[in-house]
Amino acid sequence: MPTYVYKNTDTGETFEIKQSIRDEALTTHPETGAPIRRVPAVPGIAFRGSGFYVTDSRPKSSEGGGTGGGEAKASASGASGGGGGE
Repeated sequence: MPTYVYKNTDTGETFEIKQSIRDEALTTHPETGAPIRRVPAVPGIAFRGSGFYVTDSRPKSSEGGGTGGGEAKASASGASGGGGGE
């Protein structure tokens, strides 16, 4: 269940409440009955950098790397060979 951040509109106190995604946002504190509102929260994960690739998390093996490199070289040479021969 996700955790949502709420703020008491009278006191400014913030607190977290676990709710289902399908539940409506609360308007009153469940224990005190004070008026509250949901506050946008910072996500728990942040991706930084120029990018992430599938190969970043795969183990390095000599068999998989050699096969993939050979296929890339073959397709690259085929493309350049077709363009040069008129």
